[in-house]
Amino acid sequence: MAALGALVKKVWSVRRVLVLLCAPLALVPVLLSLPPKEGRCLYVILLMALYWCTEALPLAVTALLPIVLFPFLGILPSNKVCPQYFLDTNFLFLSGLIMASAIEEWNLHRRIALRVLMLVGVQPARLILGMMLTTSFLSMWLSNTASTAMMLPIANAILKSLFGEKDTSKNMNREHEEIQASLQQNKLYTVPTEMQFLASTEDKDLTEEKEVASDALSDLKKEEEYKTNIWKGFLISIPYAASIGGTATLTGTAPNLILLGQLKSYFPECDVVNFGSWFMFAFPLMLIFLLVGWLWISILYGGINLRGWRTKKSNIRVDAEARAREVIKEDYQKLGPTKFAEQAIFFFFCMFAIMLFSRDPKFIPGWASLFAPGFISDAVTGITIVIILFFFPSQKPSFRWWFDFKAPNTEMQPLLTWRKAQETVPWNIILLLGGGFAMAKGCEESGLSVWIGGRLHPLEGVPPPVAVILITIVIALFTEFASNTATIIIFLPVLAELAIRLKVNPLYLMIPGTIGCSYAFMLPVSTPPNSIAFSSGHLMVKDMARTGLLMNLMGVLLLSLAMNTWAKSIFQLGTFPAWANIHAENATSLLPAVENVTFSALNKI
Repeated sequence: MAALGALVKKVWSVRRVLVLLCAPLALVPVLLSLPPKEGRCLYVILLMALYWCTEALPLAVTALLPIVLFPFLGILPSNKVCPQYFLDTNFLFLSGLIMASAIEEWNLHRRIALRVLMLVGVQPARLILGMMLTTSFLSMWLSNTASTAMMLPIANAILKSLFGEKDTSKNMNREHEEIQASLQQNKLYTVPTEMQFLASTEDKDLTEEKEVASDALSDLKKEEEYKTNIWKGFLISIPYAASIGGTATLTGTAPNLILLGQLKSYFPECDVVNFGSWFMFAFPLMLIFLLVGWLWISILYGGINLRGWRTKKSNIRVDAEARAREVIKEDYQKLGPTKFAEQAIFFFFCMFAIMLFSRDPKFIPGWASLFAPGFISDAVTGITIVIILFFFPSQKPSFRWWFDFKAPNTEMQPLLTWRKAQETVPWNIILLLGGGFAMAKGCEESGLSVWIGGRLHPLEGVPPPVAVILITIVIALFTEFASNTATIIIFLPVLAELAIRLKVNPLYLMIPGTIGCSYAFMLPVSTPPNSIAFSSGHLMVKDMARTGLLMNLMGVLLLSLAMNTWAKSIFQLGTFPAWANIHAENATSLLPAVENVTFSALNKI
């Protein structure tokens, strides 16, 4: 097995080297078949997409390629490329990451999780619901990976208290052997039919005992199958809830912020999408999807028994649920009384969410209207709150200290230190966002987005509602095999141009594409949360495939429903907006020139 693992690593290393060396050469025809500037930009984008999909280079390192390739290939000067890596959207994401770091530092997320589980109860279906609600709420503010990594140990502790150690096959064989040995020890063998009529009363008693033992074995098998299914249902619900929960806020997952950044690049006049408007759209969608997903997982894995919901629970299950209740209560008590630091973090967390939501909620004037228009963004709000974390004391300050000259002058520990922020904030994600924004800027400046729009004529007859469903399905399938961040970076420019061709609001196609790339449920490699749950060893690929297939379909349908109902009033999707019309007019004026260059280049060939 070790030799096989070493061989796999060698093959993987060779493949990475081949992709790194051969991909730039294989994509050279792209440079020759397109106009010079558009061809060079498409070359860089395809190269980055190939590196992202194969992970020949780390994702963040691939995101740095525009800094090198765009200036060398004459696409964009470095003074236009480098600022894309630190737009205000990046700082909004950074503020969310720092807030999450402070929450994790003082275990506030664990206290919230255990408290929710205590409230929902310990019946399997209720526990799965509690796990999904807690994970999705945490994923709205923490990263999906961190939420999953935090909730899985809690789930495992509860499952062990419910069912003991998970080793189903060994337990089944051992208990089956013990029952067979007990039957043989009591001489409970099968007797010929002729002898049954001549058997004594004692033999009949022994036969009845044998039947009871056989029934016990059958019940034991059913109980073990029930335990296995519940265990799988618990583990698979957590990464799914993390992926769904991350879509509810702009800072919940990277693709949401990439949408915001690319909107500002393609449509600078668009001010419809902000933290508040996105939350009003995505939070109800998240709740509905969570409820439907919970019902599906609970029915599939036995948490909800549609046939025998009135049957009385066995004493074994009652005792197991009592043990699980005690485990949750014990873990909560280990946290001790609520500390001053936890109270402070919770207060600033609430302020963080309230101020972002109320800055410009659209349906009423927000507090940002008190300042000069255009000066206050979500990034300003988020960074303002997190800066306070670095100097606010983690212990309750004493006013007597100011008047007691003999009191020791000890340094006060803040709620969050910069060293802790450095260690816990995933800085690579910020570079990944920057790489996406740099790609969008390159597409716009080089005219590649206009060239792509000119090739989308066959799609102009597609009804917009059908386009939404098709886009969501394609992106959801694509992101099963590629990073969701890389997926949305690649697809958003195409969706923007397609919307202009269809004469619909660009948000009508770009929002489903953005959320759809978070609906990756079918494979362990689709998302890091899926991989973490799969690495526990209790799930198989077929478990994720059969559960995730219907989850994907439900996500596509619910997203289509949301886009055609309440999203229309929130984002004004029923009209072709003026900010998109300006971009369309610019694209139309550039299109003839691009086509002339294309035809002249083809004539030369």
